[in-house]
Amino acid sequence: MNGELSVLLQECDTLKSRLSENRPLPDDALKKIEDAFAIEYTYESNRIEGNTLTLQETELVVNEGVTISGKSMREHLEAINHSEAIGFIKDFAKSSEEINERTIKEIHAIILHGIDRKNAGSYRTVPVMISGSRHLPPQPYLLVKQMEDYISCFQKMQSENTHPVLVAAYLHDELVRIHPFIDGNGRTSRLLMNLYLLRNGFTLVNLKGSDNAKIAYYNALEASHVYDHPDVFQKYVAEAEIQSLKRYLSILGID
Repeated sequence: MNGELSVLLQECDTLKSRLSENRPLPDDALKKIEDAFAIEYTYESNRIEGNTLTLQETELVVNEGVTISGKSMREHLEAINHSEAIGFIKDFAKSSEEINERTIKEIHAIILHGIDRKNAGSYRTVPVMISGSRHLPPQPYLLVKQMEDYISCFQKMQSENTHPVLVAAYLHDELVRIHPFIDGNGRTSRLLMNLYLLRNGFTLVNLKGSDNAKIAYYNALEASHVYDHPDVFQKYVAEAEIQSLKRYLSILGID
């Protein structure tokens, strides 16, 4: 591990400890903060994938059941489904269930619920290309073996007590590389990453969907998948977790 990454992980641990010292937090305050974070996360994650709902529109669709004029049914469903998927990972993080391939398929099934019934929760059976990327995902006949190896490596990292932020980055990075689904890989990968972070006492990482943020995000993934530099994406995730923890502490008024 390089020095810069080590420093970032130490900061993650320090900030997490400060948050843990103030737990349990008041239920009413905690719910308001977490609900706001969840709406922002749904907005940004869908924005990365091209959803055009604004933050306010996302809140209205998810919490008020409002139909936004001029927006497609798919965009409405993406907001509703993503919100439900956040609820799923929060509950799962509190359970003792192991994270495995079924977990990944369950998250994906929620993401594509009512959008693509045929492919929701199922691995793709056709080759795919990632627009704007030089990385070519594996052929469909390789998916079963690569997903088995993916889970095995994840389990090995856990047994070796690898830092949770690095494990979370791996869960996201490698799932996007394999690209096991015809659609919804990005959202599923980000949710899986956050499930692991929540289970280990960290806060949701909310990767932004602005043009500049999206370019930085895709460049970090490209560095890992094409140039074999996973540390670039690891640092990207660690920095995002630091920002998330700092914001959480600031809202709670914890110095």
